[in-house]
Amino acid sequence: MVEEAIKKAGILIEALPYIKKFHEKIFVIKYGGSILGEKRIRKSVLEDIAFLRYTGIRPILVHGGGPDITERLKKCKVTTRFVEGMRVTDEFTLKIVEEELNKLNDLIVQEINSQKAPAKGLRRESGILTAVKKQSKKDLGFVGEMINCNVRQLKETAKKAIPVIAPMGASGDGTTFNINADEVASFLASQLKAEKLILLTNVLGVMRKSGDESSLISTLTIKEAEELIGEKVVDEGMIPKVRAAVGAIQTGVSKAHIIDAKVPHAILLEIFTNEGVGTEITQ
Repeated sequence: MVEEAIKKAGILIEALPYIKKFHEKIFVIKYGGSILGEKRIRKSVLEDIAFLRYTGIRPILVHGGGPDITERLKKCKVTTRFVEGMRVTDEFTLKIVEEELNKLNDLIVQEINSQKAPAKGLRRESGILTAVKKQSKKDLGFVGEMINCNVRQLKETAKKAIPVIAPMGASGDGTTFNINADEVASFLASQLKAEKLILLTNVLGVMRKSGDESSLISTLTIKEAEELIGEKVVDEGMIPKVRAAVGAIQTGVSKAHIIDAKVPHAILLEIFTNEGVGTEITQ
């Protein structure tokens, strides 16, 4: 019993330098995909985010919602088309996307609040994200890319609560756009000069051999990350995450982390222990 208690104290002592170092620093966290729909995983992730808040860190959460949107469109007998990983979004699809993202936004805010941590949902109408139509070889419809964000409002909100951001924005003329959540998180991390960008996924991180967890790469430089993309070691699903991480670091973010949300308390293990559990990308 005493040995177990001592071990726990050791873990807390290991975390102390990180807690000191990251006090009042901004962490941008992206959470989406199938791992957002699983209640057990979501509970662990949101507990970690609440914990970060209690240690004095200022987490900002950007969420996706792809599987929920696809499921809803199926029920409406609408076939989903993707081009270069982007959902082709017509006017009807845009309406469904916004409704499903808003539902998830409410759910996440409610579940963070249940951890006794303050959270505030920020949707399209909050005016946080400004976007323009994304240019592509094929017309993607109402798919946007970030050109600006309200840094002042975000920082003020993050002082008082955990901002929970749905990845939808509007252009200067009021046109609504669906935006890739990885791109939103990377852009916000850059604009806010965040200490960290954390991308949650359903695999351990970047692996030399796809599916082989023993080949996990714990630390990558930007140059190494680009080389792995060129060598096709980084596969299709991981490319947008690695690119988002690299883009954020090139524009002022200290470090980016790609971690598996299925590992219980993966965020805490990655941030507050010397070993970490995922892939860290650095300058």
